[in-house]
This record gives sequence, C-alpha cells and structure tokens, in this order.
Amino acid sequence: MSLEEKRNQIDPTRIPAHVAIIMDGNGRWAKSRGLDRSEGHVRGVDTVRSITEIASKIGVTHLTLYTFSTENWNRPRAEVDALMALVGIAIARETPDLIKNNVRLTMMGDLDRLPSETRAMLDGCIEATSHCTGLQLNLAISYSSRWEITEAVRKLAREAAAGLLNPDDITPQTVSAAMAAPEMPDPDLLIRTGGDCRISNYLLWQLAYSELYFSPLYWPDFGKEEFLDAILTYQLRQRRFGLTGDQVTLNTK
Repeated sequence: MSLEEKRNQIDPTRIPAHVAIIMDGNGRWAKSRGLDRSEGHVRGVDTVRSITEIASKIGVTHLTLYTFSTENWNRPRAEVDALMALVGIAIARETPDLIKNNVRLTMMGDLDRLPSETRAMLDGCIEATSHCTGLQLNLAISYSSRWEITEAVRKLAREAAAGLLNPDDITPQTVSAAMAAPEMPDPDLLIRTGGDCRISNYLLWQLAYSELYFSPLYWPDFGKEEFLDAILTYQLRQRRFGLTGDQVTLNTK
C-alpha cells in the first residue's frame, strides 16, 4: 500500500491532537551496520524531519519528541558531546524549513544543563519560529518525568509556604498547571520505537490515559508509512477513560 493510500485511510475527524514519541534505537541501528553510534543519531535527525512533516500534513497539532533524557547525561562523554553538537547543528539547519512549514519549536527540560552553544541555537530557533501557527514541535531535552514532577512539587510547596496556595485546594488541574508545558494537551498517543515496551521516565503524569504504540523498528527505520500505521491503529481503539464501552458508545451518538 502506498503512502497516499494509507493517508486516504486516515479518518480526519479522529486525528490525535498530541503525539509523543520516544525515539529509541539510533545507537543500535548504527551498531547493527558496523557504524559508530553517532551515525545513528545523524540518521535519526532525518527521521525527525520526515515524521514532523507527515504529522503536520495530517493535522497533528502537537508533537513532543524525547530528545535527550536526564539519564542520558550518564552516557560516555564523547557520545554526549556529539549529541549536543548534533542537536544544535540540526536545529540551525532545519530552522528555515520549520518556518516555511509554519512549525513552531518549543522545548522543556532542565535546560540550564545544556552547553551554551547548543542552548543558543535552540533559543534562536524558538525565537525565529515563535510566530508560526501550525504544528508545535516540542523537544523534551535534558528531561525526565521525575525531574518535572519534582519541580512541580517544589513550585507548589513554595506557593503554599508563601501563603499563596492552600494545600487543601490542590487538585489534579493544579498539578497539571505546574508542569513544564501546561499549555499543551496531554498526549493522545505515545509511540516508542526500538522494540522496548516501557515508558522510561517520560511524561508520566501526562500519559495517564494516552494510547500506547510500540514499534520493533529502530528510529532511523521508522518512516512516514510506519507513522501512519500508528495513527491507523490509534483510530481503531476505543478510548474509554474509565467508562464502559457501552457508555462511550452512548455518549458519542
């Protein structure tokens, strides 16, 4: 089936507004081909471009990519340095196309840990695309969910200590508003490539009712057709949010 045929199978009324992706398998992709791990990360950037393009075309409004976790800082220094350099170079290179395609870049994470050059390039792209009104491409970089939740708890604790917040008034909505990107809707769909079936400290609060899709393909091999397969699978599922299937069917009539 061609890419266009798959696109025609997509129900435009049931597009997930927010897709989150764990882009796993770059290093293993390279190792399986006798290449340095950095080559996998370079190829992975091409996949980011392809998936951003197809997500925008079918009407996804938010795309969050797990770019670099706080745990990734513990990887070999040479790999970390190469990754940080690649992120900066790739973003600088892609900025004109992001603007052309009306894509706005944002990011979340412990950004103070980023090298100054990488941070400057990311900030430059964020500023250059701030006027764009199409897809929001959100990079989770130097990010982990436990870090995010800890920061949210600290923020709420400071407000309570200052007398600005009554602890008894804290609700799930209060906690959500204290998260790193409160303006974004929770992900409707999480995609993880690379064959592992775990969340890996990613958006734990926001993924409470997300649909999960795991692909055995390494990220560099995950193309537009595979992304559409994930969307089609998502559209076959009934999202119940704690209700029964009969209740959901009744409410949608």
